[in-house]
Amino acid sequence: MSRAPVDFLAAYRTRVDAALLECLPPLGGASSRLSEAMRYAVTVGGKRVRPVLTYATGRALDLPLARLDTPACAVEMLHAYSLVHDDLPAMDDDDLRRGQPTCHRRFDEATAILAGDALQALAFTILANDDPARGGERDGEPAARPDGGTSAVARLAMVRILGEASGADGMAAGQAIDLEAVGRTLTLEALENMHRHKTGALIRASVALAVAVAERDDRALAARLDGYAAAVGLSFQIVDDILDVTGDTATLGKTQGADIALDKPTYPALLGLDGARRHAADTHERALASLDGLSPAFDELRALATYVIERTY
Repeated sequence: MSRAPVDFLAAYRTRVDAALLECLPPLGGASSRLSEAMRYAVTVGGKRVRPVLTYATGRALDLPLARLDTPACAVEMLHAYSLVHDDLPAMDDDDLRRGQPTCHRRFDEATAILAGDALQALAFTILANDDPARGGERDGEPAARPDGGTSAVARLAMVRILGEASGADGMAAGQAIDLEAVGRTLTLEALENMHRHKTGALIRASVALAVAVAERDDRALAARLDGYAAAVGLSFQIVDDILDVTGDTATLGKTQGADIALDKPTYPALLGLDGARRHAADTHERALASLDGLSPAFDELRALATYVIERTY
């Protein structure tokens, strides 16, 4: 691996943070409160795992980072929208997110709903437009296409990928299953089905977006990368469930024990802490196995899978 994991994580986070500021609507004007809430939801903290996955996958496929800024921003906006709505009183009714008041606490419930709606719409807008000015040179790195953009075929594919991952067969479905599962004991199969939708769908999309930009006719490689992303998505959620038990509010940036308080089905509740840790390790191994035999160009993805299960927040 050419760089230590912490180095590429920090570099990609810095990059997407700058790109997000270019994409978000400016402050001021008639909708200043909405614009402020959108910025608050996106820019106050965050691990940026999803855009980092997009960048790392794209670099493994030999894409310049400039071609990946738009999908990286789009997937993070979808994620931010989902958190804003997930925190609402009608959902999890949370007061804290990323160490700060949740969007509806910082502003008000109606503004938070509209901010989430607007972020979702903006994610698809930037994918459809793929502004050449944003897709061109950044940090001295030229774009791969003369017009600085991505083909219409790839842009349409990305819109489809993100739509499917966030809608009735993806993240929204997972959230619905989650709400219906409160107070129930799920089988491991049912629990994983819920999280394949709620958490895993958008993580898989993060990788698939970069594959779409590359426009490679290599279905076998695409399937291996999707298998990697599916395993990373499950391990991410298992660790989240473990940290809800073992972490603390200050470190997590959200209320520790919230899942227990809401009587939600979790991996530790079903498997015990040790069993949940073993299951996380097993899914991590599955993620790495999906990349077996691939070149060192995929080392950032390997390192990211390890970061996901070793994180403490």
